[in-house]
Amino acid sequence: MADAAAKAPPVRLVVGLGNPGAKYARTRHNAGQRVVEELAVRLGAGRFATRYAGEYAEARGPHGPLALLIPTTYMNDSGSSVGPAAGMLHAAPDQVLVVHDDIDVPFGEVRGKRGGGHGGHNGLRSLVAGLGSPDFLRVRVGVGRAPAGFRGDEADWVLRAFDEPADQVQALIDAGLAMTEAVLADGMEEAIARFHARPAGERARARAERRQAAAGDAAADPAPDEPTP
Repeated sequence: MADAAAKAPPVRLVVGLGNPGAKYARTRHNAGQRVVEELAVRLGAGRFATRYAGEYAEARGPHGPLALLIPTTYMNDSGSSVGPAAGMLHAAPDQVLVVHDDIDVPFGEVRGKRGGGHGGHNGLRSLVAGLGSPDFLRVRVGVGRAPAGFRGDEADWVLRAFDEPADQVQALIDAGLAMTEAVLADGMEEAIARFHARPAGERARARAERRQAAAGDAAADPAPDEPTP
């Protein structure tokens, strides 16, 4: 076990954010919910029951009892579900792990974070109010920003179903699940070190590509004494 995990209090509550109902089930905003649904299967959690304005289940985590919660409020009222659940479990904010979509993380990537602001995410904004603190843990599931030419605002984008290939979407959910499991087992710092690391050689390849692009631009520029067309 990593030293950071040994020093940090164990996670007591994992929350998957989303909106309720079949209409939203496959949207980008429900990526966090999908991760926690799969986590419940992996942990062999009991059946979800309606509690704390959400779907609630209990399981055995790597470091003891673990509760799973999928709020059935709308996203912008998630704190009214998570706050009471954390209170009943006597879980401090840093013992609550929230899995949520994030447009500032490129599609297909996952990122971890300890505390911080809400970045305009209405679910996180509500959680800060419900928990009385921004210091909860986060697994950020990258859904990316809308492409150029998309007609609508950020809310329209995240409430839209994924249009990427199904295998790529499943790979994203799998990555979110893997990082969530790493946080539970080894702590946020260890998970960040593992999942934020770039593949070996990626920086060198990026430098080589930049040099090649610069050389190509230089070759394309006319010599000083040559007339331009």
